[in-house]
Amino acid sequence: MANCKFCSKDITWLKDGRKFTPVEGDGTVHKCDQMMNSMKSIKSMERSSLSPEEIKKYEEAINKKKK
Repeated sequence: MANCKFCSKDITWLKDGRKFTPVEGDGTVHKCDQMMNSMKSIKSMERSSLSPEEIKKYEEAINKKKK
């Protein structure tokens, strides 16, 4: 069991094909409003909205994690 980091409900992660889906105790897929809004904001981020310095900082952090 785990807790949703947005609404603190008890959820279980089940693997469906290649991705994990959060499932509530009654067997339904967990979709809280806060989680859906956070997923939309990540997808809507444009590369052009970041400055070149910020992009460089993120790329260096990713490359450092790989090593």
